[in-house]
Amino acid sequence: MSNVRPPIGLFDRLLVPVHREGWPFLALFFAVAVILGFLWEPLFWLGLLATAWCAFFFRDPPRVTPLDPGLVTSPADGVVQSVASRVPPPELELGNAPLPCVSVFMNVFDVHVNRTPVPGRLVRKAYHAGSFLNASLDKASEVNERQSFRILSDGGKEVGLVQIAGLVARRIKAFVEEGARLAPGDRIGLIRFGSRCDVYLPAGTAPLVCVGQRAIAGETVLASLEGPQVPREGRVS
Repeated sequence: MSNVRPPIGLFDRLLVPVHREGWPFLALFFAVAVILGFLWEPLFWLGLLATAWCAFFFRDPPRVTPLDPGLVTSPADGVVQSVASRVPPPELELGNAPLPCVSVFMNVFDVHVNRTPVPGRLVRKAYHAGSFLNASLDKASEVNERQSFRILSDGGKEVGLVQIAGLVARRIKAFVEEGARLAPGDRIGLIRFGSRCDVYLPAGTAPLVCVGQRAIAGETVLASLEGPQVPREGRVS
């Protein structure tokens, strides 16, 4: 079975669905705009702009995810910030040896609905309280608030996903529980407002993305769990 995403025009961009987690914030922003408007009319229009930004932040566009169970896709929209080996968080229970890790950084203008990197079964979910350093810092993976998922892929290999709160983000929301069955591209959680996702790959897996590359959740292929493993290099052009 195949599915092709149609060309996206301006009209389509303006009609992107808003995730249900955003509706309370939209209502709050609009209510504040109305109250401010009673005080001074120009404040209403500023509040309306803030409400529009809130809707933009919580947008949840559809994605076309490849059905190949051997592919690892990006869990987040954003920029590939790091492609390196690092020791996974202890709560993932993936061992103490460094594993290949791809980090995707989301700014406040990116879609913040996160998706599973592989189809399979969620075998481990763990929350870790922590600080709120800038998520672009390497230290953030160790000290920041985070939510960790260990997924047993349909191909029998384990992949780790860690949602890391950032300087502005103060809330990580998970949509799934341990034991859940995850289909390709399923929504797994959301982080508010600016953050990072780390994907830990099995030992010996070569990431197929480069630092600085733009990633799209559910669509950009980060790695293949099958076949020959050859790392890629890139250049800015």
